[in-house]
Amino acid sequence: MPAPPASICLLRLSALGDVTHVLPLVHTLRRAWPGVGLTWIIGRGEHRLLEGLPGVEFIEYDKREGLAGMRALRRRLAGRRFDALLQLQVAARANLLSAFIPARRRIGYDRARSRDLHGLFINERIPARSGEHVLDAIGSFSEPLGLRQDHVEWQLPVPEDAHAWARAQWDDDGRRVLAISPCSSHALRNWRAERHAAVANHAIARGWRVVLCGGRSQLERDTADAIIAAMPQPPLDLVGKDTLKQLPALLARADLLMTPDSGPMHIANAMGTKVLGLHAASNAARSGPYSDRRYCVDRYDDAARRFLGKPASELRWGAKVEVEGAMDLVTVDDAVAAFERYAAGPRP
Repeated sequence: MPAPPASICLLRLSALGDVTHVLPLVHTLRRAWPGVGLTWIIGRGEHRLLEGLPGVEFIEYDKREGLAGMRALRRRLAGRRFDALLQLQVAARANLLSAFIPARRRIGYDRARSRDLHGLFINERIPARSGEHVLDAIGSFSEPLGLRQDHVEWQLPVPEDAHAWARAQWDDDGRRVLAISPCSSHALRNWRAERHAAVANHAIARGWRVVLCGGRSQLERDTADAIIAAMPQPPLDLVGKDTLKQLPALLARADLLMTPDSGPMHIANAMGTKVLGLHAASNAARSGPYSDRRYCVDRYDDAARRFLGKPASELRWGAKVEVEGAMDLVTVDDAVAAFERYAAGPRP
C-alpha cells in the first residue's frame, strides 16, 4: 500500500450523473486511507444531491459567479495545499478554476480525452485507455496514487425522511412500477412525448403503475403534460414535486426507469433500479447505466451512420450525435421490446 496522502481535492462541478460516477472513487480512496482529508469542489445542485456524504468536505462553486467566484475560492483555501488535486472535468471553466486550487500533484486526463487546454493545468495524467465507461475513467484517477478501483459502490446519502416521502406517494398494492423521467438537460437527447406515452399505455395494459418524475423546468412540465394528454389512463404525476434528496428514494421504489441519457438514469442505477435507457444521441457503452444495460435501446450506431456518415466504431470515443432526428431512430417497438425483456424476467 502506498504511503497515504494527507489531503486530496476532487474537482467535479457537474452534472448529476457525473458526480454520481465519482462516488465509487471516493469510496476507493476512503477504503485505502480512512484518515485522508477529502475536499470536493462541486456545483450547487450537485451538492444538494450528495450533501451528507461521510468523510467529505464540500465546497460549492456557482458558475454564475465566474472569475469572482474563483477568487473567492482561492481566498477560502488560503494557507492550504493539497497533496493531490484530481481534475475530473475537462471543460474550460473547470480547467480555469483548477488554477486557483493549491496542490502539489495535479492529476488530469490523458491527452486523447483532454480538451479546452486541459494539459496546461495538470502535471500528471491518468492511463490512456479507449472504450471506457465514464465511471471507469473517473475511477482510474486512483491509479497515479498507487491504488486501483476494483470494487464499485455508490452509497448515495439518502436520509430516512426522503425514503418516508417516497413511500407515501403510492400504496404497495402488488403492481410493478414503471417510472418515466423523460427529460435530459440536453434537449437533443430527449424522446418524443407521444412515444413515452405509448410505452406507458402498454405498461398500464400489462397491469403496471406508471409514475412520471422530473424537475421544475418548463421543458419538463410541458413534456409531462404532453405525455399525460396522450394517455387515456393518467399516470401518477410527480414532476416538480420532489427534491434532489427525495429523487433517489423515489427511483429506488420503481421496478424500472425509462429515460434518455440523463442524471436520473445514473441515480437510479446507483440505487439498484433497472433502467430502460433510450440511446441514439449518445453511446450507451460509454454513458449508459453502468451496472446493467440489458434493458437499454441502443441506436447510437444507426445515428452515427445516418447523420455522421460513418459507423460508431470510427467515431472518437465519447462523440455525441446530438442532432435533430437522431432520437427518432428509437422506435416505440424498440422500447416496448426492452420493457418486455424486463417484464419477462423474475421479480426481484
